[in-house]
Amino acid sequence: MKPFTLERYFAQYEFSTRYLLSSSDCDGLPMQSLLEMADEECRKLWDELRIGYTESLGHPLLRQEIASLYKGIAPEDVLVIVPEEGIYIAMQSILKRGDHAICTFPGYQSLYQVAEDAGCEVTRWMPEEEHSWRFNPEFLENNIRDNTRLIVFNFPHNPTGSLPTQEDYARILQIAREHNLYVFSDEMYRLLELDAVERLPSACEEYEKAVSLFGMSKTFGMAGARIGWLATRDRELYGKLAAYKDYTTICSSTPSEILSLIGLRNGDAIVAKHLARVRRNLALLDEFFTAHADLFEWVRPHAGTIAFPRYKGKEGAYALCQRLVREAEIMLLPSTVYDYDDQHVRVGFGRENLQEGLEKFDKFLQTNQSR
Repeated sequence: MKPFTLERYFAQYEFSTRYLLSSSDCDGLPMQSLLEMADEECRKLWDELRIGYTESLGHPLLRQEIASLYKGIAPEDVLVIVPEEGIYIAMQSILKRGDHAICTFPGYQSLYQVAEDAGCEVTRWMPEEEHSWRFNPEFLENNIRDNTRLIVFNFPHNPTGSLPTQEDYARILQIAREHNLYVFSDEMYRLLELDAVERLPSACEEYEKAVSLFGMSKTFGMAGARIGWLATRDRELYGKLAAYKDYTTICSSTPSEILSLIGLRNGDAIVAKHLARVRRNLALLDEFFTAHADLFEWVRPHAGTIAFPRYKGKEGAYALCQRLVREAEIMLLPSTVYDYDDQHVRVGFGRENLQEGLEKFDKFLQTNQSR
């Protein structure tokens, strides 16, 4: 497997840098606060928990709670996994050597890398930055081949915060249906739309050959639980996914499943709190990028917790990010980790200390003459 560039970059700086201005998750929930939210049933499950194996498909109550997030999805359509594992086993279950896939790009590397390393060809579906990072459905129509088997997309999009219109999204799924293609839909930032009216239906709700990925990491502020899930109405594909999981994690963490059940049963309150922070932080970013319009072009995201502003400095995005780590204890993510260009940075705004980090960033830009 090719090294995962983004994850290697995070491994180098995430736990040694003070201001993480590129993290894509919301602030992690304190354990005590989460347990205080537990209803009587969950508290009993937690207090009487034995640290043994759990069901390979996922705890029945957890799968039931997950299914309630969707329309037309039953618990038996849900497979509990680790989010990264879900990408890997889906690609391995759907694709075979020589197949062709189309994937949104830039993006989380495993969404296309697993397929490429398995001997498949992947066409990268690039967004239109000048149109708020729009992924034009016409690209799909122009790039489907006889051996195309899979369309992969990630909405809300990492790293741009792009979200298709309802019309574009419907057309994407229609194209998949017309060509009888599988769809893998990475929905890890779902429910974090700035305007709920713009929220898209989950792909697994709309298309019988779609598999949707979601989890506790981003939206619910529980990345450390390492709980996610795949949802699909394709019974044959579901069987392959479940069988492949026997060769990866086999089953989930028993405590994490109960903690995730508590989180989901209190999901509305948790998401509302995170969305309030996201909106506050976006207002701060609006001010910051207006003040530094000479150095950055700001395309405001529609959803999620990350954005992808263009950096206009002569040194390039990677050099800027390296200097920020060394001189200001600030971590930004350069677009080079996406194998995209050297002119963008990923900014994360799901954390409570963003204002403090932006103040430090502002001071750095004002006092540093080498741009």
